[in-house]
This record gives sequence, structure tokens and C-alpha cells, in this order.
Amino acid sequence: MTTRRASVRVPASTSNLGAGFDCVGLAVDRWLTASVTVPPGRESIVINRAGRLATVTLPPEQDLLYRGFRAAIQAARFAWAGDLTIDAVSEIPVGYGLGSSAAAVVAGALLADAALELGLPRERIVEIAAGIDGHPDNVAPAVYGGAALTVRTAGGLHVTPLTVAPELEFLIVVPPFPSDTKSARAALPAVVPFGDAALAASRAAALVQGLATGDGALLAAALDDVLHVPYRRAGVPGYDDVVRAARAAGAYGATLSGAGSGVLAIAPRAAAEQVGLALLAAWRAAGVTAELLRFPRPAGGAAVIHTPRATHPAPLETT
Repeated sequence: MTTRRASVRVPASTSNLGAGFDCVGLAVDRWLTASVTVPPGRESIVINRAGRLATVTLPPEQDLLYRGFRAAIQAARFAWAGDLTIDAVSEIPVGYGLGSSAAAVVAGALLADAALELGLPRERIVEIAAGIDGHPDNVAPAVYGGAALTVRTAGGLHVTPLTVAPELEFLIVVPPFPSDTKSARAALPAVVPFGDAALAASRAAALVQGLATGDGALLAAALDDVLHVPYRRAGVPGYDDVVRAARAAGAYGATLSGAGSGVLAIAPRAAAEQVGLALLAAWRAAGVTAELLRFPRPAGGAAVIHTPRATHPAPLETT
């Protein structure tokens, strides 16, 4: 087999958006870029990380880039063994509710698909990555871009794009302390009162319609989640003050980005500057220097950006 190479870029994502728990996500303009070199030879795995991934130190078998790569090969039933070098640089904060894990798994799967010409459709990439990451609400927008609703059906995951009104702006304020997604999930109760479940369903519907129309009243209701945020917000010191500050400055509302610790606010564009300043000021009042990320529109989806190949590549063997 000749040497194969590919490069991809995958966006960050914010998920839940309040009432869209585990089903709604939005791609945002922060990116993980990765490349792979697959020369012939005995299997040797090298993963070089830079940017926000520079502090990630894991053996290859636990690294999400490599796990995505291997899962794609297995899904395509490909027989492969060889040296492998993955170089990845990310501007996605790790541990702040911005889908860094989903982006890494998607990148690995797409690298395998592009470099080895597996021919996997994008919906299969979503299934593969969600099976590893466990968060299809992050995986779907990372793959397709924009806003997406992902529903588990008897036939598997079904992803549909959501309309986002052009006058909306999304702001995420990131404190200097990460959140542990597993601990945030463990904080959730096994059951909730029936009334809360009914209210959560109505607010999820309000989220979809509010995003599409820019209706502030619907978005305010949708961002005031009753299903998961009440049980998680205590894990983010200063959360309540930050949310109040966003609303007072003109945001329709604010909520956890994913499981936190980032806080997402949705605002009309005319108020976005003041909302951003208020978010930072609220953290400063709590003695925290936070980072503000502003997104005037959803980002595009994952893309293969480079696939140089030998002039006469040898055919790959399939099982």
C-alpha cells in the first residue's frame, strides 16, 4: 500500500441550548484541524497534539482521534495495519461544554474515511462518532454544521437541520475552570416530576420555534430549562449571577453550554455587545477572568481540506 494522507477541520459545538437536552446542538466558529499520514509498514501509532490539545496526554488506544479513526475502519470492514501519524491542533476549549470530544472523534473518523477511501456517508460518520462520544447533539452539528436536531428512532439516529433566525447572536463565556461531564451527568436525577417533564417538552418545542423565528419570548422560555440545568448549575460557581447579568443587558436568556462550565447567551444582534460586556463583568465581580466567544451565525460543518495521493496508489484490500 502506498502512503495515504488527508486533512480535515471540524467545528466546535454548543449543545442543549437550554431545553434541547441531548438533542439540539449548534456548530460554532472554533475549529480542530487534523491531518493523518498512513504509510505502509508495521503498526506504530503517533499522535501529535497542539493548541488546546497540547495538554492532553493519553495513550493512543484512549485518544479520541485514534478511536474515531479505528472505529471508521471497523465500520467499513477494512483490513488495515500500518504506521499512523496524526497531527492535530485545536482552538476548541477542552472541558467547557464546546464539544471538544465530539470534534476529535469526528475528525478521526473523517481522516480514516478520506485517507483510506472508505466511502462512508456522513450519516454513518454521525453514528460512529456518537457511539464513541455519547453526545449526538454535539456530533451532528460538528458533522453537518448549523443547528441540528438529533432524535433516536427505531432505525437509529435521525438528524434534521434547524433554521436559525439571522438576527440572533450567540455568546459563550468560558471561565478558567473546566467542568467534568461525567460528574455533571451524575448530578441528574433518575426521575423528574411529571409536571416538570411536561414543561420541559413545551420548552423544547419553544426552542425550535424560537431559533427559527427569533421570537424572544419563546427563546426566554426555552433557555430557562427545568430538566437538567437546575441540577447542574451548582457545579459552576457564579452561574446564577452571570445568567442574570446577561438578561439584564438584553439577552433573551442564558444557560449552560453543554454541561458547562461555559455559559451560552442568545441575544438580538443589537444587544450583543452589551451582553458580552455584562457576561465578563459578572465573572469579574466573582473574581474570575473569563474568555468571551461571540458567534454572529452558526458555523459550517466538518470538511476534508486536503487529500494528496500518490500518482498510482495501490488498491486497498477489503475483508
